[in-house]
Amino acid sequence: MFLIWWFHHLFVSLPTKRISLKRKASNYGKKTISDRITNFRTNPAVDANVRLISLIQTAYRETGKQVVILIDEYDAPLLDVVHEDEKLEELRNAMRNFYSPLKGCEKLLRFVFLTGITKFSQLSIFSELKNITNISMDEPYAGICGITEDELVNGMRNDIEALAEKLNLSYEQTLAKLKDNYDGYHFTWPSPDVYNPFSLLTCFAKQKIDSYWFGSGTPTYLINMMRNFNFLPANLGESMEAGKDDFDAATETMTTIMPLLYQSGYITIKDYDEETELYTLAIPNKEIRVGLYRSLLPHYLTSKTAMCNTTIAKMSVLIKQRKIDEALQLLKSFWETVPYCNNTHYEGHYQQTMYIIFALLTNFRIIVEQHTSKGRIDITMETDDTIYVMELKFGKTAQEALEQIESKHYADAFAMSGKEIIKVGMSFNIKEDNTIVFDWKSSEI
Repeated sequence: MFLIWWFHHLFVSLPTKRISLKRKASNYGKKTISDRITNFRTNPAVDANVRLISLIQTAYRETGKQVVILIDEYDAPLLDVVHEDEKLEELRNAMRNFYSPLKGCEKLLRFVFLTGITKFSQLSIFSELKNITNISMDEPYAGICGITEDELVNGMRNDIEALAEKLNLSYEQTLAKLKDNYDGYHFTWPSPDVYNPFSLLTCFAKQKIDSYWFGSGTPTYLINMMRNFNFLPANLGESMEAGKDDFDAATETMTTIMPLLYQSGYITIKDYDEETELYTLAIPNKEIRVGLYRSLLPHYLTSKTAMCNTTIAKMSVLIKQRKIDEALQLLKSFWETVPYCNNTHYEGHYQQTMYIIFALLTNFRIIVEQHTSKGRIDITMETDDTIYVMELKFGKTAQEALEQIESKHYADAFAMSGKEIIKVGMSFNIKEDNTIVFDWKSSEI
């Protein structure tokens, strides 16, 4: 079996329909193959699909072995133009033309393996290839795209112990932190627990638990698509239910952002109900939650993001110490520094910004718009010993927000929790000089 390890990047200039491809292939020392690979990488005068045929035929002829083609990130060029119908169609045609020779080379191929972030319709790109099988949700391959918990525990114990020593934690405590930050992915159900391999291995290399996946790139495309679908940060919530066709759908035909969130790894399968055939989807772990919300924060606070992150860190310490009023005083001081803009003069903007801020308080359980028999609570924050029930008002007083919590009996939902319950009414108002005024009132039960 002859292997072409084929890392690809397509550069497409649509107005001139110019396509160039960078390729890297294994070198078995045979001059003819080497020459063909060099030609494939450097001769743009020949169409890309012709160069691909030539490379496959030469590899097969010179080795007498069938060829394996591995294509990584096949969807990368399409994601750049997925929201531009005319350019998307033109690029799809170009890619369809590129992949079409594979069908004529079937006898020369052992198999072709393609990976990508998102799912595009087979008919839109691979219409010439009739025998492609999508294995993304097949149980035998559930652990193929990461490091399973079994592999971590049984094959990386030395790494875990080294990290534990560095963090001055026990083996069990370190494993729990790794699970909290990097575990949680499931690509079908049932499925083993799958860890993000990039983040996990980087953590071991740097001997530090941190958010590494988001450090490798900002999800600008995702943020733009969230805007296109009017998808708010609060919509991520704790979990969402959906049928398979709702999230395992082709990107170019999706009617909600759910397929993109799932296929890009921002939400994952957490459970499955056989009777209803509904999957439960949620953010997989702390790394994704923190990275995603930190990426969203600048779109709500512009130049004040760094100061907000500092405020959040200090608030977290105060809330741990059960000093909620001091924490909210810090938040009040921060809001006084935020410039007012006309496009933020509505309750939803402040509600979403506040949700992001509280979601970044990662030491606590945060639920937005929690449903109760009495209505919906804007924000619920749960610590080890306290539950904070919060209502947010714009253009009204904090006292009015607190009175709504009491009149709607929101706190009744937590009466059996065994924890102290604190009601917090919060308000935003804009003064005549365009100063943003944040205020709050709290009451213990």
